[in-house]
Amino acid sequence: MNPDDLRAKPNPDDDLGLFGPDSVTWKVHREPVLLVAGLRSFYLQALHPRAMAGVAQNSNFRSDPWGRLVRTARYVGTTVYGTTAEAEAAGRRLTALHARMRARDPQTGEEFRIDAPDLLRWVHVAEVESFLSTARRAGLRLSDAETDTYYTEQRRTAALVGLDPDTVPGTAAAVADYYREMRPHLRMTRDAAEIALFLTAPPIPWKVSRPARLWLSFGPARLAYFGIAGTAFGLLPSWARRLYGGLGLPTTDRSAELGARTLRLALNAVPRRYIEGPIYQAAQARAARLAGPDGADRGWID
Repeated sequence: MNPDDLRAKPNPDDDLGLFGPDSVTWKVHREPVLLVAGLRSFYLQALHPRAMAGVAQNSNFRSDPWGRLVRTARYVGTTVYGTTAEAEAAGRRLTALHARMRARDPQTGEEFRIDAPDLLRWVHVAEVESFLSTARRAGLRLSDAETDTYYTEQRRTAALVGLDPDTVPGTAAAVADYYREMRPHLRMTRDAAEIALFLTAPPIPWKVSRPARLWLSFGPARLAYFGIAGTAFGLLPSWARRLYGGLGLPTTDRSAELGARTLRLALNAVPRRYIEGPIYQAAQARAARLAGPDGADRGWID
């Protein structure tokens, strides 16, 4: 083999993925409090009748709820912190999976594709807006310019699932306009109620021992989870809470924000080695190798 060919090959250790340590995306997603954002996005996504019907008719969340949540978190982590090749491969797998799926509209009976652009766009916007909104309300300081940059950066993840980035809101104002456009199409359905109940009081995995099941069902862990789920629901826009039959009062916004800030402080007090996943650790290691001795000064290395 020609030595020049070897030098021409990209080195995976030199690849910082779709974003990199200087991005707003890395700044937002290093926040452990985003576990609340994940729940918030599910509550919000469920209000789209077709999006929720697609999940209910194709997903195994009822038989393997925790597995589905873990796979979703792993996918997000890969697109944010994986190499470009890893992110693109994850996108191809998800796109291929969605391309095979169909669902039936529970109201009209019409069959539709899961990968319809309007459905993919709704899921994407609800997810990234939840990440950003939760991080900011939990206390992460972001300027308005950084907020817009985050939405613009996240168009790259939208492209991974087949969306035209130009059709995806790329600023805070565009996201607000999109929500105003979508609100007439959102409503509470039976599927939405079922997944909301699951998110609020998820079943305990059967594989754990009986003492562990009892502790998880009635112990402090259960109460802590109720607090997290309540915070996630309270962080929803007031119009979304009203669709669920809740109150859209400012007091709910303030109490949810206080809960998010308290949780962020608690999670940030935990040594990061206990809460960082392998994908994040690998990304930090690549960034450190590229940064050299100045990496710590730039905040690339914890």
